[in-house]
Amino acid sequence: MGKLEGSASAEIEAPIETVYAVAADVERSPRWQPEIKVVECLERDEDGATALFHMETDGGVRQIDSEMRFSFEPPNRIVWTQEDGALKAVDGSWELEDLGDGRTRATYWMEVDLGRKLGMILRGPLVGALRGHLVDSMPGKLKGFIEDESS
Repeated sequence: MGKLEGSASAEIEAPIETVYAVAADVERSPRWQPEIKVVECLERDEDGATALFHMETDGGVRQIDSEMRFSFEPPNRIVWTQEDGALKAVDGSWELEDLGDGRTRATYWMEVDLGRKLGMILRGPLVGALRGHLVDSMPGKLKGFIEDESS
């Protein structure tokens, strides 16, 4: 009860390095993810392979505060997991695939355990709407931002 999981993909008219650079720029993600209101880097390792961010997100029902640990594997993968926050658990990733000819497939995956209280509130059609907001729309948002920036 209270789990939400899904993945979605989009083909983006941009090289994989460009797509990775935008997706991995967590501190500037509110430019294309308006539901993210605050991002602050709390720590970063020396080689830039991992970083911990405090994030405040408009969850529709309420503001969601979290501390998320990101791992970066350029240019193909970004993975994150919640270390502390309002939700019971959050895990996600971007998987990027070079399609050639300056095109990239971006696949977004997320699994959220809403916890008992929020899981009791969000049921049925609300879970589908939240999945659409949190998962299904993400590749399109990334695609729109990158393709608009390059035109």
